[in-house]
Amino acid sequence: MSLKDQITEDMKNAMRAKDSERLGTIRLLLAALKQKEVDERVVLDDAAVVAIVDKLIKQRKDSIEAFQKAERKDLADKEAAELVVLQAYLPARLSAEEVAAEVKAIVTELGASGPGDMGKVMGAVKARLAGKADMGQVSAAVKAALAG
Repeated sequence: MSLKDQITEDMKNAMRAKDSERLGTIRLLLAALKQKEVDERVVLDDAAVVAIVDKLIKQRKDSIEAFQKAERKDLADKEAAELVVLQAYLPARLSAEEVAAEVKAIVTELGASGPGDMGKVMGAVKARLAGKADMGQVSAAVKAALAG
């Protein structure tokens, strides 16, 4: 079963269970997926679905931070609940050590030697680790690998 089909099944289950908070978040995710499909006239594969889920998670994290600064605990809690639902659709994440090892291997493969090769390395890393690791963490690992 594809990830998109799983999300649709989860929506049906949330409807049956009358879980309105979960249902709302899943509908929001499905709307984002449908929007992408309509805009680009494509059928999304699992990798594209994970990329959209990643984007929505990043938005939730930014919103939580903004709401906490504005002392709006109620809105921050709502975003945090959505974040938990969305994170269930991500594959298992790599640890910091695994990310560093992957980055080191890619740097060696490409023969990258300094900060000037950052773009080339990031392109290869994004292709290999998309959806498997937080890109902020990956970027820091690439900088560290190219600096030393």
